[in-house]
Amino acid sequence: MERRAFLGALAAGVLGVPRGALAQAPSKIARVGFLHFGSRQSALDTGRYGAFVQGMRELGYVERANLVIEARFADGNAERIPALAAELSRLKVDVIVATGSPVYRALHYTTTIPIVITVVVDPVGDGYAASLARPGGNITGLTLMAADLGPKLLELVRAAVTRATRVAVLVQPGNVSHPPQFMRIVAAAQPLGIQTVLAQADSAAGIEREFAMMAKERAGAVVIITDGFFVQEARLIAAQALRHRLPSISGVQGYAGAGGLMSYGANPNDNFRRAASYVDKILKGAKPGDLPFEQPTRYSLVINARTAAVLGLTIPPALLRQAEEVIQ
Repeated sequence: MERRAFLGALAAGVLGVPRGALAQAPSKIARVGFLHFGSRQSALDTGRYGAFVQGMRELGYVERANLVIEARFADGNAERIPALAAELSRLKVDVIVATGSPVYRALHYTTTIPIVITVVVDPVGDGYAASLARPGGNITGLTLMAADLGPKLLELVRAAVTRATRVAVLVQPGNVSHPPQFMRIVAAAQPLGIQTVLAQADSAAGIEREFAMMAKERAGAVVIITDGFFVQEARLIAAQALRHRLPSISGVQGYAGAGGLMSYGANPNDNFRRAASYVDKILKGAKPGDLPFEQPTRYSLVINARTAAVLGLTIPPALLRQAEEVIQ
């Protein structure tokens, strides 16, 4: 594999509320950091920031009353994260709600501020927790349980495109969970006689470049591994897949709605809403290391029939029956 250097990345290292809620609202003003790898606009457009704020409201925390949210956004630039993290530390926030693998790596070295991470694949394998049940240290949060999702994505896209013998896999080279996920897809593809094409991008220009490469390599479909940057660039990725006539699937719910062929996964917005309960417990004295990581209980398949039509693809009825939603 020409891009085997990617595998070395594993070692790389950084508004109204119900009256009942108000009656039980904490009296102390909580200062919460919100550090997001993507842009402010992506956090708003995807509903992630709103889901967290709503979760806090449901627990009695109201901005400008007893809650201050210090929100910082890296705009997909990992080099900005250390300065943003240092700023939150200087502001003496009580807890940081973190999103994005580069953010987790940077905050991993912070031992004094409690950290709640919102969407992580394998917190134990990535070194953020001793175990899911008892993380230890100052980090806890919620998983997407996406470590074994790659082979399922491959299975679904192959069911839609039975003729595909070469499948590209798009990864974000700065995401330490992507090398093992890529290797799981390779292992699942080999018995099926499918060759895998590694594509890696961490910028908009990189996405365009890699899709051109996939077409040149005659890939018949593409699997997009879950990543915060890919969430932010979902529309660009879907547009590039269409431009190069590549059926695509992502583990990020919402990708099909952005124009991709299929998405299969848990709803990350649920994680952001549930992250509020972790913040609440920590504010009330719980130690992050004693709070188990939560795992999603539900995954859903969404198929974009409009995209299938543009690609000239007929989705098998059996696959359509599996879908929770078919976008017409």
